[in-house]
Amino acid sequence: PGMDEQLRHRREWESKLRLAVQENQFQLYYQPLMTTASKTIHSFEALLRWQLPEGELVSPQQFIPLAEETGLIVPIGDWVLQEACLEASTWPGDVGVAVNVSAIQFRHGRLPESVAKALSLSGLDPKRLEVEITESVLINDHNDALDQLHCLKELGVRIALDDFGTGYSSLSYLRRFPFDKLKMDKSFVQNLDQADSMAIVSTIANLGKCMGITTTAEGIETEEQLSCVEGEGFSQIQGYLYGRPMPADQVVLQHFGATRVRERDCTRQ
Repeated sequence: PGMDEQLRHRREWESKLRLAVQENQFQLYYQPLMTTASKTIHSFEALLRWQLPEGELVSPQQFIPLAEETGLIVPIGDWVLQEACLEASTWPGDVGVAVNVSAIQFRHGRLPESVAKALSLSGLDPKRLEVEITESVLINDHNDALDQLHCLKELGVRIALDDFGTGYSSLSYLRRFPFDKLKMDKSFVQNLDQADSMAIVSTIANLGKCMGITTTAEGIETEEQLSCVEGEGFSQIQGYLYGRPMPADQVVLQHFGATRVRERDCTRQ
């Protein structure tokens, strides 16, 4: 009976998710990434949200795994790329956007085509788009994934290795592909009082310096954490200390002013 209930529950949510794709029930929130030295906004990370018709927000941790299992992450991912690029095209030219992509999107084999389409539709300069991947992209059939990553680089977009420090073969991947950025997993920042975490934080910062790669420290919530990663030399910081994820309209109002709101609305119409 318990297994039957789990199956029924999964089918119910799968049906809701398919309807969400058809009716476009998704929206993007944006969280700022700051340049450490100047404390200015470098870019915004696009974060997916699903709002049910009755108003409830579904946690990404709940629906992203289901989207990947069912393959729905492919059309959802295409929408995210297009929406994020379109939104970023209304921002000042020195502000970029970062988009997370799933290993399933790589497995589908047409991610470079999807990115190229999003850039073409929005008119966004490829240099302002950053594609974030995790090591799971490279674990299975890594040669095909590397080929697609090289295609993305040829388009002019930047590639970031997300959740760095929690995978299995990070260093070998760094030798095989010229990543533009390493994003240190926030779990290390949350445990800076532990010697082993502090050692890893220092190592990742030094690795980035030696390889000429931008380094981002995620999960910065306190001045103490900021002081630590700043002292180690991280290029960028991200976390609640500088901004929580917010809808696109709030991004424009809080950071770019009312004039940009009017320009954005005209562009999107």
